[in-house]
Amino acid sequence: MKNQSQQFTLNELCTLVDLPKRTIRFYMQHGLVSRPEGSGRGAHYDKTHLDQLLTVKKWKQAGLSLQRIQELMEGGTSIVPSAPIRPGQLEVWSHIHLADGLEIHIEPKRAALTPEQVRILTREILAAWERLQQEEDKE
Repeated sequence: MKNQSQQFTLNELCTLVDLPKRTIRFYMQHGLVSRPEGSGRGAHYDKTHLDQLLTVKKWKQAGLSLQRIQELMEGGTSIVPSAPIRPGQLEVWSHIHLADGLEIHIEPKRAALTPEQVRILTREILAAWERLQQEEDKE
């Protein structure tokens, strides 16, 4: 059942997703976004259209081709690679010193890790390092 509680004109939809009309129409022609309800001046869009456009925009910004986006929209695997690194692009890496000669370098955003997951990973690596050291002491 379509969500009819909120309806948008094409102009309102353009404002909400920060895309030009031409781009939205292009996405519709290629089946990435559903056609509007009604036609002409009576055409309107709903939350489904908004969600579709935001999804396409997100994946486009991640560097995916329209063909790959269409595959994902049709139920293909939902693993979306991060956008390729461009010259001059700034990245912030975490440099974690674990022991003398042992460090981890992580870019949490690209690794899709939350700060808590980085802490857990660090604890697990430290625990593994300590086990290796204990085994070495036993020998």
